[in-house]
Amino acid sequence: MSVFEIRPHHGLCIHFFEGKGYSENFVRHMAELIEELNAFRPEIRLVLHVDYFCYACPHNVGSICESAGKVLQYDKNILNLCHLEENQILSWEDFQEKIFSHILNARKLSLVCSGCQWENLCTRKTTG
Repeated sequence: MSVFEIRPHHGLCIHFFEGKGYSENFVRHMAELIEELNAFRPEIRLVLHVDYFCYACPHNVGSICESAGKVLQYDKNILNLCHLEENQILSWEDFQEKIFSHILNARKLSLVCSGCQWENLCTRKTTG
């Protein structure tokens, strides 16, 4: 696997994924990508456009996200909180560590995900 392009907010969504999603195809695709990331631990490039996870999403229309404005804000929130930049390349492990230390362990999930349809599911998982 070469450098894996990922939207920053997908790095956070992975922590809460439990086999639910927009469609059966999307769920299967997401599960496969998570397994691949965890098995191969590639270098990743942080992008602010449609990434590998988006390919099976029903909101991806012609390689453009129908929710582009909303998800772009999620991405920017993560970049800011984790002190990262668009197009930055780093290891999968380093990215996950930054998500944990700067967002999850710092209890800043609400600063990233406000308005996301999955926010309640994720919040329940962080508060026990």
